[in-house]
Formats: sequence, C-alpha cells, structure tokens
Amino acid sequence: MVETIQAKNITLEQLERHFHLQASEDEHFFWEWQEDLPELTDWQLQLLDEVKAGYFNLIKQPPLLEKPISLTILSPLLFIGQFYLAPFNIRAETSIEIAAPDEEQEIIVKGNLDTLVLRNQLWVMVIESKQARFSVEAGLAQILVYMLGNPGSDKPSFGMITNGGSFIFVKLVRGDKYRYATSDLFGIGNRHNNLQDVLKILKKLIGISIASNASNSF
Repeated sequence: MVETIQAKNITLEQLERHFHLQASEDEHFFWEWQEDLPELTDWQLQLLDEVKAGYFNLIKQPPLLEKPISLTILSPLLFIGQFYLAPFNIRAETSIEIAAPDEEQEIIVKGNLDTLVLRNQLWVMVIESKQARFSVEAGLAQILVYMLGNPGSDKPSFGMITNGGSFIFVKLVRGDKYRYATSDLFGIGNRHNNLQDVLKILKKLIGISIASNASNSF
C-alpha cells in the first residue's frame, strides 16, 4: 500500500519519522552563514537601503502576498547580487516526488511548490502570508522536501526562506542520516539593514557551490 503526502502539507515530524531527518545541535555544523562572508560594494549597500524602504512602503497596505513580495524584495535582492548573470543560473522548481527509504508502507511525498533554484544547490522559497510577521519557519518542512530530492547527494544543500520581512537559511547534509540546521533569523525591521547580511550569505553559499562544481570538473 502506498501513502501519498502532499508536499505543502508535510511536517517536520513526518520527515524525521519517514526520511530519518535529524536536526543538528552542533553549532559548527552550519558554519557557512557565519564565517568569511564577502564584502558588499557601496552601490549594493545603497540599493539594499532602497529595497528596505520599498518593503516598509509595501506593508502599509497588507496583506503581504507572494507576488508583491517577490517583485519588491526577492527580485531586487537577486539583481543586486548579480545572480541573474553568468556563471549563475536560476530556474523555477515546479514539482517534486520523493520516496521514503526502508518503509514497510511506501511513503511518497509529491506536489508543487513555488521555489527558485540557484545553481542546483540553493533553494529559495517565498512564504505567502496575510500577516507581515508570519513565521518563515512555517516553510521549513516544505523547502527540506526539495532539498531532500536534490540529485547532488555528495554535496551539502542550502535553502533560504523569506516572507519578505524575515529571512532564514537552511543547510542539509546526507550521510547515514539526513542532518539539517538553520541560521539565525534576519529581519528587515531591525535598525541595521539585515538585507546586507542576507546578501552576503547568499553570495557565500553560491560561491561554495561554484567552487565545489569546479573541483568536480577536474
């Protein structure tokens, strides 16, 4: 007998039980978002301040929906980071289907989620919310589903979830068990423009992807 679970309805508890997913308590496990982050140019810093101002203009007229968030926050962030230019590539993830290993009853997770993939190693998900302070952690299980389906099983996978006002990063590593961890939460509403930190981390994670792909080509 086969049990099918829709990706949008999956929970962390189900992923832990059926896919042997385990949260890492090691503070050094997800070191990439904390160490050796790249510097930003004055041009990038100025544009990020304008994006922050655009966000505060956006929240004056709720609800915050996925399309306005993408247009106002995510698209400019990717543009400022120059992720639309070579050697980067962006594609839209439209569907997923993964099967749980070693289950007496076959478990399949499938469905469609709106997710962007940068260089096949970093997933970006926008959480649609009717409230500006909707927790980005609500999308954690869903983005982990896509990361579990990543064919590059020998390399760590990374993800970023945003609701427009907050951002959180995720790392997934394969082994005897799947292990994952999250970064701190970054909010646009802080006095320091956390979009600067978000862009630095994105550039760092994508740089890791480029370096690992280059080493595998030799």
